[in-house]
Amino acid sequence: MSSAEEEFLKELRAIEAKWQRKWEEAKIFEADPDPSRPKFFITVPYPYTSGALHIGHGRTYTIGDIVARYMRMKGYNVLWPMAFHITGTPIASISTRIARGDGEAIKLYESYVRLYVKDDTEVKRILTSFKKPENVANFFAKVISNDFKSLGYSIDWRRKFSTGDPEYNAFVTWQFLKLREKGYLTRGKHAVLYCPNDKSAVGEDDISGGDQFRPEVKEYTAVKFKWGNSYLVASTLRPETIFGVTNLWVNPKAKYVKALIDGEKWIISKRALSKLIYQFKEVKELEEINVKELLGSTCLEPVNGREIPILPADFVNDEEATGIVYSVPAHAPYDYIALMELRNSEFRAIAEGLSPINVIRIEGYGEWPAAEVVKKLGIRSQRERDKLEEATRLLYKAEYYKGVMGGNCGPFAGLRVSEAKLKVREWLEDKGIASTVYETSPLIMHCRCGARIVVAVLEDQWFINYGDPEWKERAFRALNRITIYPVKYRKLFVDTFNWLSLRPAARKRGLGTRLPFDREWIIESLSDSTIYMAFYTIIHKIRKYGIKPEALKPEFFDYVFLGIGSLGEVSKSTGITPEVLKDLRDEFTYWYPVDLRHTSVGHVTNHLSFFIFHHVAIFPEELWPKMITINEYVTREGVKMSKSKGNILPLVEIPRKYSADLYRLYIVYAADLSSTVDWREREVLSVLYKLRQFWALANSIISTGLVRKPTSLSLQSRWLLSKFNRAILSSEECLKGMKLREYVQEAFFNVLNYLNEYERMACNVGEEEKAWVKRRILEDWIKILSPVIPHICEELWSKLGKVGFVAKVSWPKAKEEEVDLKLEEAVGAVKRTIEDIRELTKLVRIGSTGRVYIYVGSEDWKYKALEEIMKAKERDLKELVRKVLLLPFIKDKREAVELVKKALKGRVALNIPNREYELRAFRTLSKYIEREVGLNIVVEDALAPSYDPLGRAKLSEPGRPAIYLEGARPKE
Repeated sequence: MSSAEEEFLKELRAIEAKWQRKWEEAKIFEADPDPSRPKFFITVPYPYTSGALHIGHGRTYTIGDIVARYMRMKGYNVLWPMAFHITGTPIASISTRIARGDGEAIKLYESYVRLYVKDDTEVKRILTSFKKPENVANFFAKVISNDFKSLGYSIDWRRKFSTGDPEYNAFVTWQFLKLREKGYLTRGKHAVLYCPNDKSAVGEDDISGGDQFRPEVKEYTAVKFKWGNSYLVASTLRPETIFGVTNLWVNPKAKYVKALIDGEKWIISKRALSKLIYQFKEVKELEEINVKELLGSTCLEPVNGREIPILPADFVNDEEATGIVYSVPAHAPYDYIALMELRNSEFRAIAEGLSPINVIRIEGYGEWPAAEVVKKLGIRSQRERDKLEEATRLLYKAEYYKGVMGGNCGPFAGLRVSEAKLKVREWLEDKGIASTVYETSPLIMHCRCGARIVVAVLEDQWFINYGDPEWKERAFRALNRITIYPVKYRKLFVDTFNWLSLRPAARKRGLGTRLPFDREWIIESLSDSTIYMAFYTIIHKIRKYGIKPEALKPEFFDYVFLGIGSLGEVSKSTGITPEVLKDLRDEFTYWYPVDLRHTSVGHVTNHLSFFIFHHVAIFPEELWPKMITINEYVTREGVKMSKSKGNILPLVEIPRKYSADLYRLYIVYAADLSSTVDWREREVLSVLYKLRQFWALANSIISTGLVRKPTSLSLQSRWLLSKFNRAILSSEECLKGMKLREYVQEAFFNVLNYLNEYERMACNVGEEEKAWVKRRILEDWIKILSPVIPHICEELWSKLGKVGFVAKVSWPKAKEEEVDLKLEEAVGAVKRTIEDIRELTKLVRIGSTGRVYIYVGSEDWKYKALEEIMKAKERDLKELVRKVLLLPFIKDKREAVELVKKALKGRVALNIPNREYELRAFRTLSKYIEREVGLNIVVEDALAPSYDPLGRAKLSEPGRPAIYLEGARPKE
């Protein structure tokens, strides 16, 4: 970064601090009900206060702020509040680790604190205080607030709260009483993700990196194969293939044990045993089994009593499920390739004696589908994991959706695989030859306390039953009404709604609200953060009126949020005056429902889906959410940001190293919402260069002062005004459609380019006219840019001598009478001609005396024909040709056909009115053309050229002049 850029950033940071202070002093983002204006209630998830936020988080909040600022300018009364999420196990786990002297945790949190505090003594004091969870929460809530302010977020901070506040606890208590009343809470035995250290069920918020993937429980069928007085227990995700088993696989490098599992002797991997203790009542290791005892021996498959061998396979993961799998080489690519490899090993004789057994018929495949897929993908070894995974995915998908069970599948013969899968599993379990075991997906994940997550079967766990048919139907009804941007994410919602079922609702440790009807349980963090948007509407007034938490009884929330109960009775029950209750009720009904919920894609499968479910469970239809928008993640220099890689860029560094407006501009421009932003320093510097250019240009325009409006405007000035007014229109359309990258492209980069082009184009325009036109544009330009670079725009607004804040002015109305598409097309033809000349001069050499003759225009009937082509809806060549040839003014049918072809290929201009208009544009801009190409230019009328030695003029078409380079010689 150059010294000039450093100085510019220093200036920007001072400007940003100045306007943040002024906004806060003027309280311009505090929103109160105003019946005279339409409201817009936007929320972005409150941050979890377990650490410093980074630029990935900032992308989501910046997008929210841009929308909020735009909607204010459109005349809406905008409420954008913020709070802090502290509940659950993560913060409690941090405190526990620090309290027990965990070096890794202490080092990590010291690095976080040092982002904000430089004094060593103070850093140590703060770290010591982190032994108490509330101190962790309070410290990060405070610094995150400051981070948000330093980025210019237009938040109403009066409504701030934390999920540990007693008022919020009362609100969540009411929510769960409502869920129980409606029958959506249940208690029972169920498999859940579980932290052995915390002795509690866990969800996404409790799992390290849980917001980057979908943690879930995977269910395996564990089939029992008799081996002596024990069972070799093989786990599978495809129980319907049991009829095609040829052998069992074990990992020759793994350790296996014999264990007592609920009264049966099972042989499983030692690693599996350590996890099954959480899934069965009686689990006891009896002895270790030497894997060599297993290899080459036989066991009995349980369906038909066939004797099958036990063989080695490197692909078997002894950490997954039981650590033993059964082999169906006709239908499993891994099994097939492993069996083929064994034919070159000490187990050759056994392997050669095994033949795959087909049990699924599928159109397009022969007797051994797995062999065909392996051959097609060129797989030769078990080590080709990626190819084998792809082969498995392709074949399993085809067989599941299109396969039919074969005649050797007993009572399931003829059934579709998709129908047989569950029935076979139930049949095996009913016969006592299979059990269910569970595994985590992904296989390895950790609790934030550091412990490895397992699956546990809990007896008395509280669940939210998202699988309730009536509830799910209402949720789908709401989803169908909600506008979603980008639209591609709607399918992800549908898929999530379909698989959502029982979900643990409470833990026995952590921070949060206790279940009101079972107080040893604490409501988990993704269940207490589903309808909190409603709480934003009243918390500031709860504090204003000094309402105690104990007064916030269920009947209080029933009245305020649902209008249930009489004012007098609720007042008597809560001790809150009727006037205050009515004020709270009016505040809520003014703001609700949520008009826009914006967040990142990682929340679709949990938070956003629960947000919809809980709203339809508790609120009437008119209060259901209206719109959801989503953005993707942020990487850095092409690499995912992570603590281990040391490449995280914290938000607090943005106003120190860069600037708020530079960050905002870059993070929105770098990618559209549905794409990942890759933070690249070189590209950031490129945007900085353009921002400096904008700042210099704007200040230059302001410094010229006010000038009189010219009596008439040049072609160049009218072109600039046309382009700018269209930029206002297109910027607004982009913002309406959440196409924020396109908005920045149009409002910032394109307009900057238009002004630079105008400066070059207007070389023969008077200085006063240029000054007037640029000043005329600047005011509205500042307005349309203020949502994305608000600090710079406030400073420029002030320099223009304007009173008040640009953040509070109206979005500019485009002067559509100044939009001239014909003029833009004519200027576009000039610019294309400049490019054509540049391309030609790459091939030839022209002396200083050389000239470029530009033959402009064509017969008028061609311009008329092109106008008709432009109006036509058809883009089919034959149909267009037919219509054009019927036009009465066509002079030459052959040329008309060629004209249609060129029009469809974009080789002629459709919207230039006539030859004279085009000629005038080229003659007006001839000096501009000369400067751009560095050659002498002569513009000729193509129909009456004064000089045309090679007869080029006749080649001219509307918007595509012919060119003659006089004195040109080929380059050597």
